[in-house]
Amino acid sequence: MARKEGLWAWKRIFCQLILLAFGVLGLILYWCPAVRHLEVFIPMGVCPSARMPLLSDNFTGLLRPWARPEVLTCTSWGAPIIWDGTFDPDVAQQKVGQQNLTIGLTVFAVGRYLEKYLARFLETAEQHFMVGQRVVYYVFTERPAAVPYVVLGEGRQLRVEYVAREQRWQDVSMERMRTLHEALGGRLGREAHFVLCMDVDQHFSGPFGPEALAESVAQLHAWHYRWPRWLLPFERDVRSAAVLAPGEGDFYYHAAVFGGSMAALRSLTAHCVQAMRRDRGRGIEARWHDESHLNKFFWLHKPAKVLSPEFCWSPEIGERAEIRRPRLLWAPKEYALVRD
Repeated sequence: MARKEGLWAWKRIFCQLILLAFGVLGLILYWCPAVRHLEVFIPMGVCPSARMPLLSDNFTGLLRPWARPEVLTCTSWGAPIIWDGTFDPDVAQQKVGQQNLTIGLTVFAVGRYLEKYLARFLETAEQHFMVGQRVVYYVFTERPAAVPYVVLGEGRQLRVEYVAREQRWQDVSMERMRTLHEALGGRLGREAHFVLCMDVDQHFSGPFGPEALAESVAQLHAWHYRWPRWLLPFERDVRSAAVLAPGEGDFYYHAAVFGGSMAALRSLTAHCVQAMRRDRGRGIEARWHDESHLNKFFWLHKPAKVLSPEFCWSPEIGERAEIRRPRLLWAPKEYALVRD
């Protein structure tokens, strides 16, 4: 009996040491830039050859996942992961032109984020976002009169919507889902066929075209796309509606870019609003706020298309061989300046 108890004690100690090692590794990867470069040796996986010929959609036609053998180009549920070289941009333009679509782009510019980032975001969007397509920009801000003037191309419009400013930046982030849900049920929902929702503290640096459209679209997080599942920063507090248990979650998605059809986005925003309301009623807050709830939603309802980190890249990470043509670049994070 004593020997059996001794074995159990050793097993507990061993498990605790393993968990500690994983935790230390996670901290090293997150906080030590030099060690982070070792991420390139973490395999991303390979799209099964039998699935490759089946990858296509109404916005890109037949995809070419075999053109990027060094990266993962499809998900386990058969959705494409869009990388530079896996699609023909001319075919994508042609496909969308045949559908006579209007594409919405929403962005929130509240507080100092307006002066700091909005002008460059809109100006670069005019250069790179859905060029040649009908576009309606929706800017949500508490200071509509301060929105900068931007020269817009033919068939492109700018709408400015008032939103009340929240006391905490966390609440600004989380209230975005409620505001979007209401807008999708109003004029935005009537004007656009598909919508992409983005953070304002970034700018376009390359073509961001119809290849990014789908019924529902998720963005791989630039800082986490190579990490193994057990290291991803999913919500782990079992009291939160955003919780994902060990072994759950496919990828870690970035809330800086997501989108889809009106129906898909209303479903996503409704889920997040209800989940955050439930958490608030319990006096808790998910670790990464609305992003935690977005990741829970995409675990339950798989996205139809996943965008590679090329579509939303952080220059702070540095150059990576697989990042051939970044479409969006994060601005330097100056939280002390913009979050008051």
